[in-house]
Amino acid sequence: MSDGLRADSVRGASDAEIDDWAAEQGARAVPVAVREVLRLIGRDHGLWLAGSSLGVGAVRREAKNHLLATLTTMNDPLEDPEGALVLVEHQSYTFHVVDGGKIDLPDPPVWLVTEGEGAEEQWESVSFWFRAITPDVARYRERLEVLRELGRRRIPDWAQYIEPR
Repeated sequence: MSDGLRADSVRGASDAEIDDWAAEQGARAVPVAVREVLRLIGRDHGLWLAGSSLGVGAVRREAKNHLLATLTTMNDPLEDPEGALVLVEHQSYTFHVVDGGKIDLPDPPVWLVTEGEGAEEQWESVSFWFRAITPDVARYRERLEVLRELGRRRIPDWAQYIEPR
């Protein structure tokens, strides 16, 4: 799967870090699938949603507060917003969320909530969500090679995550 992804470009979170992260957000549990994702990319997420906040150090209670404020403008579409887990926050207006009402499921659906646009159950499970956000490392590598062939001196920040050939 690596296709040139630097092994040190991602770092997983420990179970204790994951539990603290969930407790800070006010969730009563961590679904098995969420825990597995965070064990892989929960500390440093590298190319996964570069530019967004993802993981135990980046998505904290403040993100949950932003989500809750956003949801109140939408008539609270989640079954249990207080018990929800925010997986991703992008600039305090877009969130990937597990509804607190589904938190006991091993692989629950993931909602996409965007301020001013609405909320919908975008991915049928955390597993599908993770596949959807997984970067195409081979494509990034090809782009990097083209940039180098063109003689570009300024290489994008994401290049740090790619192994040179």
